[in-house]
Amino acid sequence: MTLPQTETITLDLDGPVLHITLNRPESRNAMSLTMVNELMEVFAAVKDDSNVRAIVLRGAGGHFCAGGDIKDMATARQKAAAGDSDAYVSFNRRFGEMITMANQQPQVVITVLEGAVLGGGFGLACISDVAIASQGATFGLPETGLGVIPAQIAPFVVERIGLTQARRLALTGIRFNGDEALRLGIVHDVAADEAALEDALASTLKAVRRCAPNANRVTKALVLKVGHEPMDSLLDQAAVDFAAAVNGEEGQEGTLAFVQKRPASWNQ
Repeated sequence: MTLPQTETITLDLDGPVLHITLNRPESRNAMSLTMVNELMEVFAAVKDDSNVRAIVLRGAGGHFCAGGDIKDMATARQKAAAGDSDAYVSFNRRFGEMITMANQQPQVVITVLEGAVLGGGFGLACISDVAIASQGATFGLPETGLGVIPAQIAPFVVERIGLTQARRLALTGIRFNGDEALRLGIVHDVAADEAALEDALASTLKAVRRCAPNANRVTKALVLKVGHEPMDSLLDQAAVDFAAAVNGEEGQEGTLAFVQKRPASWNQ
């Protein structure tokens, strides 16, 4: 696997963990079209690499992501004024393609949320498998206050926290902290300070390492299908996948490790 060259994000492959840092601190890591495209390139590069078991997304400079880049919106406006009737549609839809890709990524996706977690950043938090937040982080969907809509984000917010709360957040644009994000079910853990945040991330990565790589991939694919496929056919396929897992290398190694009271070979 070869990771792509990037300008707006930094990449650090640490064993089975790929750390992706949104790196536009001067704009609180606002998500430009370049950043969207670079994230998609990275997701595609590691998708089929079973050696990469977790992806950690965080932001540089004390902020996760303050939403979309206003400069790109201005560019789309210029294209529309020049006669490109699809300028806004393609610009907005590209972010939706990226967040869908992130949602379906077979690795465990972990977000570390500090500072601004707004708009598109909020959307990324809502598709992560594990979200760890600083108590002082600021969450919100500010789009309607700007006269636009959270077009590509709202469906994922509904899936994360349910229709009732998603309506409230999207239609009021209120800001709230990490504790409230935990109460709403957006995040799974809240840290009081930087040390606690790093400890929570380390604990999560340790837990991921205890899980068999392929078993995690198949399990994630299964849970993502719930509500999108008929339950009977979903359970039929799950039974087939279970049989394959039991008879596969991981199933045999996991059983043997349990009997021998030792860590499984993938726990490293």
